[in-house]
Amino acid sequence: MTHTEPPRQRITLPWLARRAWEYELGMWRSLYHWVLRRPPTTEPGATAHSYLSAVAPILWTFIVLSAVEIPIFELILPWETVRRVVLVLGIYGLLWMIGLMASLRVHPHLVGPSGLRIRYGISLDATIPWDAVADLRARYHTLPNGRSIRTEETGSGRILHIATANQTAVDITLRRPLSIPLTRGPSAPVTELRIYADDPKALVARARERLAATREPGGAHAA
Repeated sequence: MTHTEPPRQRITLPWLARRAWEYELGMWRSLYHWVLRRPPTTEPGATAHSYLSAVAPILWTFIVLSAVEIPIFELILPWETVRRVVLVLGIYGLLWMIGLMASLRVHPHLVGPSGLRIRYGISLDATIPWDAVADLRARYHTLPNGRSIRTEETGSGRILHIATANQTAVDITLRRPLSIPLTRGPSAPVTELRIYADDPKALVARARERLAATREPGGAHAA
């Protein structure tokens, strides 16, 4: 199968600065939603499926270490100006790590009437309509160390991996190649997606219910 790679956003300093600013704002919004227990609005009837458990221990370790460092530096640094700077940076770093965890928690995968909404914090948000889904199954894969979002060429097509801690747990086979919106622009058309979920069997079961409903006579996307 031959695919044409779509044009990708060229990495320039202004683009990097804009992306950093957007990411920063997204982190603080996520922290706001998490602390105030106000999840972002979702599609009525959708069920949420988290993917945080694989990285939660690592994130909590960094958060605890960051919190411990703040009073330690206050005690050992003899210069008041330096202490103030380090204090500000330490508090900012601590909140940033908490914001990162919040972004993963308040943006779960969603199985809703219009499709399967796949997310990875504030880095990825793509809805796959049910009429584009052939099947789903729970199956774990371990990937080599690398980027969380990556593509793989196979003999039958292109796979998009959206991994958490280098793991995926749900295989989504598509009925037709789709381009997925990524940070640097849409991906080349993919024929399969592999994502992580804390409870892959629950996600697959709910998604198959939705998939079956759309294929019944009179369903929203009956084949």
